[in-house]
Amino acid sequence: MKPQEKKKCTLLIKNCTVMLPDCSFMAGASIAINGDRIIELDVTDKVEAAFFAEEVINAEGKLAIPGMVDCHTHTVQQFLRGSVVDEPPIVWIRILVPYEARLNAEDRYHAARLACLQMLKAGITTFADSGTGDMVPVIQAVQEMGLRAAITRMTRDEGDFIPSVFKSQAEVAVKKNEELYKQFHGSSNGRISIWFSVTSPMTTSPKLARLVAEAAAEYHTGIHIHLAEHLDEVKHCLTRYGMRPPMYLDSCGLLGPNVIAAHCVQISDFDIRLLAERKVNVIHCPCANLGNQGFPKLMAERAAGINIGLGNDGAHTANLDLFFQIQLLKYASQAAYGIPVFEPVVLPVTEAFKMATINGAKALMLGEQIGSLEVGKKADVVLVDVNQPHISPNRNLLNTLVMVGSGRDVTDVIIDGQVIMKNREFVSIDEEEVIKSATAQLNDFWNR
Repeated sequence: MKPQEKKKCTLLIKNCTVMLPDCSFMAGASIAINGDRIIELDVTDKVEAAFFAEEVINAEGKLAIPGMVDCHTHTVQQFLRGSVVDEPPIVWIRILVPYEARLNAEDRYHAARLACLQMLKAGITTFADSGTGDMVPVIQAVQEMGLRAAITRMTRDEGDFIPSVFKSQAEVAVKKNEELYKQFHGSSNGRISIWFSVTSPMTTSPKLARLVAEAAAEYHTGIHIHLAEHLDEVKHCLTRYGMRPPMYLDSCGLLGPNVIAAHCVQISDFDIRLLAERKVNVIHCPCANLGNQGFPKLMAERAAGINIGLGNDGAHTANLDLFFQIQLLKYASQAAYGIPVFEPVVLPVTEAFKMATINGAKALMLGEQIGSLEVGKKADVVLVDVNQPHISPNRNLLNTLVMVGSGRDVTDVIIDGQVIMKNREFVSIDEEEVIKSATAQLNDFWNR
């Protein structure tokens, strides 16, 4: 093919190793991107013979993986770093709720920018925020930082332990979420999705649960919930409704394939069967759960065929690194469920990695768009430096990457075809300014 006959693309990532959808690898490969889509993925000679690019990244010594997906986090909780360690349960009632009740718009904006900065540096390109009060500042921060996100507004209409500012009538709560949807859903070239939410069964009346389910169905979007996180939640539902939390929400018509349910620690075998039948996506947050809640029922959930994603659950419990969440979940589950029954593999490495990529994408209703590197999908690509002594040489790249890799090994991040970070340096984000502004805002918050 003559040079003038080559096709033009906007970005070419060349000379890398590419992780394929089955978690195998293609060495000496290149990825051609045009606009926001991957248009070719093959060995470098073939790609370079067919395309010329406006921008070229020489990724020799690097591994291209799909952008990672954090399915449950709280971006506004950045200012709580170090504040919940060694605290008895229930942390969210005693600490998190009062904290969020004091946040103003500036607090939310700067905390969200700081969270986005952390996620980008760890190779997280998509996340789901379970919401707080006014989420407009959070959305503005995400739009500026360039990530992809499924964002909802907190909804509560019950709970004596919840400040009145965080509660409203069911109709009002859903209407505010609808207004957010109409204003921002599909914005930033589709990077922003607006979901509905049920914060907790402990703060949700049957009326609110039904209205949320109906609204999500009407707008063809998802529902983000906390579910079976604490024994107090189970006790509340059994005492008040005569049902465990999953059955209670199901009786309101809320459970379905458009639901991501964070935590799901205090669940029975019957709960697992119900979640599987309704095709609910379960999101595990190992750091948060292992601190004071317990082990997820991973073997039973896998056996039931439940789609499982991962979440960091905010900077107050984790460093927003999904590599570490994978490692923690794998080791903890093996200790809890593998060793007692002499089962050598509770969570296979391939499946563990997919929880942070394609499983998360499916949970956020984006499985056809992101979560794997394939022609036609969105160009959300992360480059990892594997030419380091803790990764190379190795006898199995996938095993080594998953079990010893970290967000610090991420060098480049591309989202929607846009280069956000290159060789650990941000292209258009002033990292120093984000940290400096967040520091000033944190001090202002705690001094108020």
